[in-house]
Amino acid sequence: MKKCVIYIHGKNGSVAEAEHYKSLFVGSEVIGFDYQAQTPWGAKTEFTDFFAEIAAKYEQISIVANSIGAFFALHALPDFKLFQAFFISPIVNMEHLIKKMMNWANVTEAELKQKGEIQTEFGETLSWKYLSWVRAHPLNRSISAHILYGNNDNLQSLQDIEDFAARTGSDVTVVSGGEHWFHTPEQMRFLDDWIMERKKR
Repeated sequence: MKKCVIYIHGKNGSVAEAEHYKSLFVGSEVIGFDYQAQTPWGAKTEFTDFFAEIAAKYEQISIVANSIGAFFALHALPDFKLFQAFFISPIVNMEHLIKKMMNWANVTEAELKQKGEIQTEFGETLSWKYLSWVRAHPLNRSISAHILYGNNDNLQSLQDIEDFAARTGSDVTVVSGGEHWFHTPEQMRFLDDWIMERKKR
């Protein structure tokens, strides 16, 4: 059986990160997905086309998705059959994240609606179109995933993660002291052990 694992990076991530996971999935080809989309509606076609090509070559497909990469996958692949899914610090409630960033920037909904887009001092562009889109397109993917979440994640609350897990039958592992970005040697060792304990043979 030909098996593969697709690594989907988060914002400012890279397909080179896929190299880290090759030793964890011996017997499967690990492929980094170099997507270019910046929005969920932009990701729809790009993800659909890429995974259609993968499905034609492999009989068993799993994903490891980081942050917004998980969010894009959830929206773009609602019916795609996956063997397993590992989500690392996934964005599962984009509306809450956008509203959190609006609070950081002291921007009201009325201001955002009027201006359309507002550039923040912390480097993010707030968009009324984006907020309106995520409200009109709630996540409907029923995938059961393994979720790794740091209790110091400042982008998604544990409540958002647990609500998503309850809806989808996913399991959640909370890492004490973990951040949204897993990158320290200790965090990466924990991540590796977490995958090894949960992956199906």
